[in-house]
Amino acid sequence: MGLFSPYKRHANKFNYIPRYFDPAKEAREERRAELRGERSEDAERPYAPGQYIRTQREARAARRTAEHDARNRSVWKLAAGAALILLFVSMLYPRLAEVFRRAQRTPAPVEQTVRPRTSAFDQDGISDVEWQAQPITIVPNDYREEE
Repeated sequence: MGLFSPYKRHANKFNYIPRYFDPAKEAREERRAELRGERSEDAERPYAPGQYIRTQREARAARRTAEHDARNRSVWKLAAGAALILLFVSMLYPRLAEVFRRAQRTPAPVEQTVRPRTSAFDQDGISDVEWQAQPITIVPNDYREEE
């Protein structure tokens, strides 16, 4: 119910939006003034001839210096990366070459001792592949079923 209560549920709030305030416009104007060379600390000083030109020239020089420094840093990064790669290859190449040389050499033949078989059905001493390659002996069925 909307009756009077001594306990407030929340504080009074005001939804005041300034009618003529645009934060994006304020930021835009501040940036334009900065580009024109008008800074807030310069507002109380009188205008000096060439003030805007000097400010723009200094800003351009600062920007070019920053770009030049960034280019130099990227060149140094590339040079350091190339040096690391060369160091890595020079240390790793001999080891890799030795591995490949070992792989190309034929392994020494391994001699196997062959035991004579005691019977045709003896599997000792032969591998599964050899056992499977043995010919199958077919034994004829010579008994008759009684009916």
